[in-house]
Amino acid sequence: MATNDPFELTASEARAQIDRGHLSPVELAESCLSRIEALDSTIHAWAYVDTAGATEAARRAEEELKQQGPKSPLHGIPIGIKDIYRTAGVPTEMGSKSWAGYVPDYDCTVVSKLKGAGVVVLGKTVTTEFAVLQPSPTLNPWNTAHTPGGSSSGSGASVAARMTPLAIGSQTGGSVLRPAAYNGVVGLKATLGRISCYGVLPISHIMDHPGTFTRSVEDAADLLAIIAGYDPLDVYTVDVPVPDYRASLERQQSPPRIGLARGFFFDNADEEMRRHTEEMAQRLAKAGAIIEEVDIPESLAAVRTFHKVIMDTDAATVHKETYATRKDDIGPKTQEIIQHGLETTGYEYSMALQYRQQLIAELVPVVRSFDALLTPCIPAPAPDLSTTGNMIMQVPWSITGLPSLGLPTGLSDGGLPLAIQLITGPWQEEQLFAVGRWCEQALDTTWRPPLD
Repeated sequence: MATNDPFELTASEARAQIDRGHLSPVELAESCLSRIEALDSTIHAWAYVDTAGATEAARRAEEELKQQGPKSPLHGIPIGIKDIYRTAGVPTEMGSKSWAGYVPDYDCTVVSKLKGAGVVVLGKTVTTEFAVLQPSPTLNPWNTAHTPGGSSSGSGASVAARMTPLAIGSQTGGSVLRPAAYNGVVGLKATLGRISCYGVLPISHIMDHPGTFTRSVEDAADLLAIIAGYDPLDVYTVDVPVPDYRASLERQQSPPRIGLARGFFFDNADEEMRRHTEEMAQRLAKAGAIIEEVDIPESLAAVRTFHKVIMDTDAATVHKETYATRKDDIGPKTQEIIQHGLETTGYEYSMALQYRQQLIAELVPVVRSFDALLTPCIPAPAPDLSTTGNMIMQVPWSITGLPSLGLPTGLSDGGLPLAIQLITGPWQEEQLFAVGRWCEQALDTTWRPPLD
């Protein structure tokens, strides 16, 4: 395979080629669509490919760039959208038979912002049912006997397989950074309330985070700059300024001070992942980073229990009617979540909310005492297809709403991706990108699945 195929380019690389006149948005879109056609019968990352719509959007972007110049750094760049984001005129089936045939007549806020910035929507990526735990048909491009993770299965796999340089996902538990890690790409979950969820099928209004999949920190910064911001249509968004994330990439001029969080995170990781995280910390230290041990609150031991109470109860609230009327169209694992939520008492839910607030109060000062925290991004390499994997490394940051960034940093003994995770305080995405870019340059974060 030629290494100069447009589908191989990151978004920033493609942007540079377009600016020089060496590549057009139409050529880039056609290359990605050809890649999808060649591979998706094996990977199953796409729920719907909008070939005609994407081609037309690319032609429009090409003309706009000639006539007006770029609307954004991602003008003319293709993207995949997780199939819980309503997209006008395009099937949006939420990964469930119970939503089969649903075609929205409006765009959710994230898709509307992307289109407004000239980004080319290729289609909808596969999600697990209702973005929870029922495994999807998507396979891991590194080894098709292993899960790509969930719930943003198709988003992670499509970016890894070079079908698209960008994709949108969502995380309520571990559904962005876990599949990003399993597929060897960069995953970003911003602060809760930074990105609008309007028009996105909810699981939990107090834990749902739209997120991104890219192949570089720079692309993650450019993508967040487009989709971030207060939205009056979503009461859970927060009216805070959206900084210049691209400028933040060069902010970390001196080596960062990083807190290595062993404790809870190492206790939940296998030996290979612990060794890998230690090795990455040592490599960062050799590059100049100040690495210090972090004392993790003991209360974190209960995080998975209380997270499940909140997620299942909120999911039951959202899907109660569908569960009552179309139960047979819902998968068994999704049914278990909804049933557990319906059986949860008000007392249990209230205690979980109290725990969440206490955990925020305990963790925020710890995180803010460093430029970033460092943890394993996954407990172990991607498991088999019977599960979407263990989300324990992300749950603390999903329940507290703190921003996190996943970087691919190596391969396991079995040839599957491994990754580290960086965390900063609320609304500190600028700092997260700065530290992430510094780490990206200090480590080898370029990994490509053996598909060709």
